Amino acid sequence: MTEIYFSHNYRDLSEQHGTGAGFQFEFSCQRCHDTWRSPFEAFTSGQVAGWLNKGVGAAWNLIGGSATNGITGAADGLAGANWGSSRDSAFQRAIANAQHHFNRCGRCTDYVCGRCWNTAQGLCLRCSPDTAAEAVAAQQRGLNDMVSQQAYAYGQQTGQAYDVTAPRQLVCPHCRAETHGTPFCPGCGNRLAQTAQCTGCHAQLPDGAAFCPACGTRR
Repeated sequence: MTEIYFSHNYRDLSEQHGTGAGFQFEFSCQRCHDTWRSPFEAFTSGQVAGWLNKGVGAAWNLIGGSATNGITGAADGLAGANWGSSRDSAFQRAIANAQHHFNRCGRCTDYVCGRCWNTAQGLCLRCSPDTAAEAVAAQQRGLNDMVSQQAYAYGQQTGQAYDVTAPRQLVCPHCRAETHGTPFCPGCGNRLAQTAQCTGCHAQLPDGAAFCPACGTRR
């Protein structure tokens, strides 16, 4: 038997039993993953077994009998005996057809479709990218890199005016809204990041204090 290729980039869609029994295989490009399916080939033995099982079962149901019958058993046996060799032959035909839709890269050994194939170099586009496409992509990367550098430099200049020592509260202690570091809560207007002071002696009050520890004034 001829050696079988496409060992890991195909799916076997074949069905052995039933009226839809037949052979079909789906091959995929190993770069873009687009697929191509081989033409469906009917598996006559499996279809006949399916028709017999369906017909005999319906007839036995009408007379109240069991669907197990020597005829259906023989048909199933015939389908099973022919399945392996018939599938291998169908697979060989599918591979021969698939070779017209895929190219094997001599560098990475991947099978790729025509859109992923560099005809001039005889390699896939992963190993031998299109020169024009790479040039355009490089130009865009260069543009993006330069814009990023300029934006970073502008951010550094702007950041010089940002007071990093100012106390900030990211969540309002009154309404639990997110403040994003603003001086006042956008949810309730509460002034944020301010130390409480005694109204009598203006000493700083600890969090949760009901009276001033310095003068006893009620908060």
